[in-house]
Amino acid sequence: MEVDPFIFRLSIFVLAIFVGYYVVWSVTPALHTPLMAVTNAISSVIVVGALLAAGASAAGVPEADAMISKAMGFSALVLASVNIFGGFLVTQRMLAMYKKKQK
Repeated sequence: MEVDPFIFRLSIFVLAIFVGYYVVWSVTPALHTPLMAVTNAISSVIVVGALLAAGASAAGVPEADAMISKAMGFSALVLASVNIFGGFLVTQRMLAMYKKKQK
């Protein structure tokens, strides 16, 4: 019996959601800052891919497909940028918790 590729990929996606949820919520506060740094690095790779997708019209792609690619690339660029800047803000906040308070 052959499994539909969509169902197979959807089940992997759902399993990744559960694994990611339990991994992130079981991280101790001391490891949160390095975890955010790795997340920011992954998001920067996504930004590079989004820029490549947004520039698809230069690669000889048909115009209708190029518009979809540009829109998806732009939305990926925006979402990854929000993730990067939000990660930096959270990291700054976590590091501020470890600073000595001035009396």
